[in-house]
Amino acid sequence: MSVLSPSAIDDLRAELDERGYVVIRDVVSKTALADLRNELVAAYDASEKFAGGGSYTGHLNCYPGKGARFTYDDIAAAGIIDLVRASKGDMADRPRATLNFNLPGSVAQHYHMDGLYVEDFLVVNIAVVDTTLANGAIDVLPGTNKRFYKFWQYAVQRCYKRTTRLEMQAGDVLVRKSTLWHRGMPNTTTVPRPLMSITFGESSAPGGDPFMENDGNIRFYPNWYSTSKVSQVRERLFIKAPLLYSGYRFAKSLTGNRGYDKY
Repeated sequence: MSVLSPSAIDDLRAELDERGYVVIRDVVSKTALADLRNELVAAYDASEKFAGGGSYTGHLNCYPGKGARFTYDDIAAAGIIDLVRASKGDMADRPRATLNFNLPGSVAQHYHMDGLYVEDFLVVNIAVVDTTLANGAIDVLPGTNKRFYKFWQYAVQRCYKRTTRLEMQAGDVLVRKSTLWHRGMPNTTTVPRPLMSITFGESSAPGGDPFMENDGNIRFYPNWYSTSKVSQVRERLFIKAPLLYSGYRFAKSLTGNRGYDKY
């Protein structure tokens, strides 16, 4: 794609502030992404599997390794880092590379935002493969980034009715605010669906080269749940009775402030 113009960046920034996300089409090399996808699947097949940690619900975190560096180079060449800088200033200098690995047979997550509301950052998602309703295209709630919702407020105001599925082709880019409520969705296909993420301004961002963590090698690690026995029970219970967890979140939010300034 051509480089974003200053006026295009201004328009996208306004849309990002209003809806909490923007989609920019055909940014990253499809050929390089196909190679990355093959590397990720081979690495997962060869990896030592862990129990729990998102493996039951089917959503794993993944450090994508040095082979994913081209994704940063391509979004920078397209002007997306300029959009990040226009929106978040020096946060553009604090990137962190990660990836969502959505396994076949996964289940829908609960709606959530990333991190703390008062420590917001930007997330740049890159579709490694064509991302469809079948393989778990992300579900977002437009406009929920504009204020803090306790879970009971989210539920009473029926924010979930804003549900918007974002299908993307390989190479498309989704820029979203960490404060936007969203959830991972089921992958009903027979192959994993990777979704690359580069965050800007996250508190866990490394001080050095974001693609040289773990010596630049691919590594899979837990998402949402830990691998402890107790957490494994919680994860399996969530699959069988997701409404129980919703009820727990509702009750806790009546007296707590989870997600705003502390966990």
